[in-house]
Amino acid sequence: MIGMNTKQLAELLGNNETFLVIFLLVLVIVLLVLAIYQVYSVSRMKSRYQAMMRGVEGANLESMLLAHIKEMKGVAEQSRKLKEENRRLDALLQTATTRIGIVRFSAFADMGSDLSYAVAMLDSHNNGVIFSSIFAREDSRSYVKPIEAGRSSYKLTREEAEALEKAMSVRPE
Repeated sequence: MIGMNTKQLAELLGNNETFLVIFLLVLVIVLLVLAIYQVYSVSRMKSRYQAMMRGVEGANLESMLLAHIKEMKGVAEQSRKLKEENRRLDALLQTATTRIGIVRFSAFADMGSDLSYAVAMLDSHNNGVIFSSIFAREDSRSYVKPIEAGRSSYKLTREEAEALEKAMSVRPE
């Protein structure tokens, strides 16, 4: 076929005219079927697209997305505020009394019922106070001693030291 002149081409087509017409007719029918299928597919996609753009309850996708973006900004702002509040509360809890140790005892041999007591109240840095009260028959005495970093500048009684040790052994959850 390469190097064929027009006379040879006309002769070749003339001999196969019927075959060529049938082939072209089949080709047109196949292309028509494909075109109809494509129109049907595009129509289905268009109806799906419109349904998606319409969204739930008739709202379109754009307005739904804008509403979700606005809502997400609100959630992000609320999250930021909660984190800030959490930091503030954490700082406050560092100085709050969270560790307590209590020891009850009888200060005098002839006194029963463990009426005397020592209470150590500490924060997370082992700073706080020890309250102690000694009950006798005729009177009672109360004492308060400051605690810094788990130590007092005042001499502690055995019961006060025990209450301090109990408070320092408490591990907050």
